[in-house]
Amino acid sequence: MKHTLIRTSAFALGVASIALFGLSAQAAMVPAGATLADNQTFTMRVLSEFDAIDPQLSETVDAAGVERDLFEGLFNQDADGNLVPGVALSYDVSDDKTVYTFHLRPEAMWSDGHPVTAADFEYAWKRLADPATGSPYQWYVTIMGLKNGDAVTAGDMPLDDLGVKAIDDHTLQVTLEQPTPYFTKTTVNASTFPVPKWVIDEFGDDWTLPEHIVGNGAYVLTEHVPNERLVRERNPKYWDDANTVITKTTSLIINDENVALARWKAGEVDRTEVPTGQFPTLKAEYPDSAMSAPRLCTYYYWYNEGPTGPEALKDVRVRQALSYALDRNVITDQILQGGQFPAYTFTPAATAGFTPPSVPFGEMTQDERDAKAKELMAAAGFGPDHPLTFNLNYNTSEAHKQIATVVAQMWKTKLGVDATLVNMEGQTYFSELRNGNFDVGRSGWCGDYNEASTFLDLVRTDSGQNDGKYSNAEVDALMAEAKTMTDPNPNYEKVEQIIAEDMPIIPVYHYATSFMIDPGLAQSWPLGNVEQNWYSKDLYRLAK
Repeated sequence: MKHTLIRTSAFALGVASIALFGLSAQAAMVPAGATLADNQTFTMRVLSEFDAIDPQLSETVDAAGVERDLFEGLFNQDADGNLVPGVALSYDVSDDKTVYTFHLRPEAMWSDGHPVTAADFEYAWKRLADPATGSPYQWYVTIMGLKNGDAVTAGDMPLDDLGVKAIDDHTLQVTLEQPTPYFTKTTVNASTFPVPKWVIDEFGDDWTLPEHIVGNGAYVLTEHVPNERLVRERNPKYWDDANTVITKTTSLIINDENVALARWKAGEVDRTEVPTGQFPTLKAEYPDSAMSAPRLCTYYYWYNEGPTGPEALKDVRVRQALSYALDRNVITDQILQGGQFPAYTFTPAATAGFTPPSVPFGEMTQDERDAKAKELMAAAGFGPDHPLTFNLNYNTSEAHKQIATVVAQMWKTKLGVDATLVNMEGQTYFSELRNGNFDVGRSGWCGDYNEASTFLDLVRTDSGQNDGKYSNAEVDALMAEAKTMTDPNPNYEKVEQIIAEDMPIIPVYHYATSFMIDPGLAQSWPLGNVEQNWYSKDLYRLAK
């Protein structure tokens, strides 16, 4: 059945009108009396080359960080993760909470001088949904709850039937399939950022090169040397440029975390991750620079249960045994030592409004888990005379290597399993993971918004990020029902219990953000934002 978009005015919709004018846009809130340094540049380390600098084509955390500088969506976040105005100044919600009408700021401008319009958002969201785009985040259209999202992304309905419509230059109307309480939170994700159609039409795949790219964010891309560095500088046409302090942000690609730390100590890098196991020592030596706080992320391993996966891993007893035998406390307390938490559920405790349930294997002692793992493996037919063998894949990182090495040793010592470690460069690795070319593969997920479904939707059969090809009809039904529930937490708790039983993934640990930062920048870093969505425009460097 073809649905017609609602085209009534904002006044007709307005049972609830949410004004954002009084909220701070957060740009560089320098404390009164503080003295700024003369140098207002920021240099940070990233692990590997960006998968893309295109909001609808990228999927990594590092790429999103760059895109938050170059583009701006309807909302941003403040230092505590609260929504603050981006391009949207206010919005109205219909009586049935399915139609949102956003009123855009008239002064928003692209870096080439074009005004930012509602049509730019409509184009970007339809581009995200378009099967021809091939976006790895196409599935996010359904997560947002956009009307006809499933049918449009499947190619069964035309793009014009997607629930997004520019009413006029400064009015964007969004229609949802059903009320979705967290919908506005989803709009801080980079995949929802507007993009300039006229530039993409002219330059195609080359539109994000520094000489072509046009953005509406606080910065413009001035240099990009793949596998070396990416530089963005202040955009004088950004609507809040007057309140922006950092003049230039440089991302340096440094594959080795110890090399990165050495460059931080030498003053060449302002921010870098703490190398594995070194946080206690660095905190004692650099108390004003070593930072750690809970983060909305989970480190885990996928089992490949798809057609390309080994048959042994399709046996739930094997999946459970491998998970039980993993001593998470050794990984968090002896290897990482940066404030991470052992994970027995997919959703971390840092998630707003949700307390992960206790699951049976998480309540066991490690000795009990080890004994049960041996029993399960034997029942599945594996032992000294018939050892289980498979590849354990991870992307290039010293931390990933150390963890994979210890995990493989645990499996070998406790269960006689032979896991061959396979290391790949980042872009190649994630491509192989998506294509099902792995047995067991390392992954990490950071929430796209602060609500439990941002994790649990990944194990839905139709999720674009379900790299293990796990499928459970009850999980699908529970997650679908949760979308319309006033309190979806009971469903989320049931899904966590099913995950703990079916074990489609091995949850390893919940992240802490653990990094070194120049003391002059430390006060402006948003440690209170568990999503760690940071914006260069909000940073500043204090004089020493």
